Amino acid sequence: MADTPAGAGSAPAPDLLALRDQIDALDQQLLDVLNRRAKVAELVGEVKRREGTPFFRPDRVAQVIEKIKTANPGPLKGEHVAAIWREIMSACLALESPQRVAVLGPVGTFCEQAAIEYFGGAADLIYCNSFDEVFHATASGSAQYGVVGVENMTEGVVTRSLDLFLHTPTHVVGEVSLLIRHALMRKDNSLQEIEAVLAHPQALAQCQGWLNKHLPNAERRAVSSNAEGARLAASNPAWAAIASERASTIFGLHVVAHAIQDEAYNRTRFAVICLPQTMAAPPATGRDCTSLIVSVTNRPGAMHDLLVPLKTHGVSMTRLESRPARTGQWDYYFYIDLDGHPSQPNVAAALAELRELCAFYKVIGAYPLKA
Repeated sequence: MADTPAGAGSAPAPDLLALRDQIDALDQQLLDVLNRRAKVAELVGEVKRREGTPFFRPDRVAQVIEKIKTANPGPLKGEHVAAIWREIMSACLALESPQRVAVLGPVGTFCEQAAIEYFGGAADLIYCNSFDEVFHATASGSAQYGVVGVENMTEGVVTRSLDLFLHTPTHVVGEVSLLIRHALMRKDNSLQEIEAVLAHPQALAQCQGWLNKHLPNAERRAVSSNAEGARLAASNPAWAAIASERASTIFGLHVVAHAIQDEAYNRTRFAVICLPQTMAAPPATGRDCTSLIVSVTNRPGAMHDLLVPLKTHGVSMTRLESRPARTGQWDYYFYIDLDGHPSQPNVAAALAELRELCAFYKVIGAYPLKA
């Protein structure tokens, strides 16, 4: 018997053109299915409008994404499937009712990035000049939601955000944790002859070691946001900015140094805020945080007494910050994060006892923790 030539009797491998034809056909099928989904979403919007129920339900978004990830057979990675479905749900939600979200501007801030990660790219973003404006836009109703920075792993809390929680009716309904990678950017593709570095004060602090080593003589100029620093750097070749690499693309700048933050694992927590009538506190998920502000009479042992109900009922305190009450009496407000949700009996009991001890008591949020 003659030898069979290699590959004889097997189907020829498809060529590139044939594979592209397959992809084009699949894309059309995907588009058809997505539009069918969108039409159902519009019907859902009509029902929600008639019943007066909230359009945006982050717990429902999380449930759908987790279900899809669990059912995913591959080869797509779970996190990529999650990102795709978040955008699909965001686009469908925009058909039901576009979500207006206030963020720190201009375009290209990490705050904007956090909002997109939480709400998806179809959200209607409202750019503000400061966190004060974000809170005001949310509290006044010109935005349904706001996103504000609350804590950085290396520089600690964003004190202005803590102060604003005290005096506004908004509450926290969610959080986003972003890995922050700072880049140095400017008009010229060089580290030479930089006279000033512009950035948000937190970013300047997070990169001070790198700046001390590489640009010790450059002025450090604080601005309202990193993206604003990038916008200004685009107008002067002697200036550089610290911002996200996305900002360099938006403002036409060269990235002259990547990842200049002093801590490699540099994360910032952002809080998602709204009025209680826009969204009530999300239900318990089993992995939640309760945030509150309290004040006690300035007397010996007062702080110790605050901790007793937590110990008694087995509630863990994950954060404690103090801010001056500005009364002239050396009084302080304490910002506390607790592990758990007020619907849990032990947390409810601890909060009830804690409230009796406080001269001032305000729960500013009960929300799922970012996984």
